Amino acid sequence: MRRFVAVVSLLPFVLLTLPAIAVQALAQRRGWSLARTLPGWWHRRALAALRVRVRVTGRPVADRPLLVTPNHCSWLDIPVIGSLAPLSFVAKSEVASWPLFGLLARLQRTVFVDRTRRHATGSAASELAGRLGDGDAMVLFPEGTSGRGDEVLPFRSALLGAARSAIVDGGHARVMVQPLVLAYTRLAGRPIDGDDRLRVSWVGDDPLVPHLWGVATAGGVEVEVIWGEPVPFDETTDRKALAAALEARVRTRLLAALDRPEPALEPVA
Repeated sequence: MRRFVAVVSLLPFVLLTLPAIAVQALAQRRGWSLARTLPGWWHRRALAALRVRVRVTGRPVADRPLLVTPNHCSWLDIPVIGSLAPLSFVAKSEVASWPLFGLLARLQRTVFVDRTRRHATGSAASELAGRLGDGDAMVLFPEGTSGRGDEVLPFRSALLGAARSAIVDGGHARVMVQPLVLAYTRLAGRPIDGDDRLRVSWVGDDPLVPHLWGVATAGGVEVEVIWGEPVPFDETTDRKALAAALEARVRTRLLAALDRPEPALEPVA
């Protein structure tokens, strides 16, 4: 029965996606403001087709430039965040070659980064700095990879340095950096736990299409989105200290949303 419901929900969405791609491509070429708002419209319909319900606490800060730093669990993070406000993403370079999803990412003006090559990472940081300097709101996943969704991996600081370049080259006094928490809490109406979490999280080399179908037939997913307090980044900011602070804030709010205690600190010898 769930498979039938999934097909019924996804078919109209697929039919909407094809003309939306053409319109978005045209809007980008012509410089229409629609190019900023159409992706959000598409993300909201994607979530509806997949039966994903989003509960939001807080809001993105209005100041620009803005760099958003969420935890990363799944490809679902993209439509969830993309449904909230006009923004673009920083994604790993492999995403650009994915069928359909790579095209959609490019149409949302995604910045692609190859984290395995230092020079490529530097080029991506420069592009990110330029986008921030132009006043764009950008989403960076500082963990650099996805996790199970019930933990937060160490935040990497390398691309946070793009904020300083945006200040120096773009003439801004500061860049606002805002932590964001994604807590996947329920699956088919029941709390997500154990192996159920792997139904939502996308970790390692799992094929994308079977995982997408697994979400579509899961019976509905609920996710809590929590906007944290923004932190100003200026020329005096230590990016490593900032990464550690953002990581701690996201971890605390994530575990609270999942109703789990924070892990105890190891005693210092």
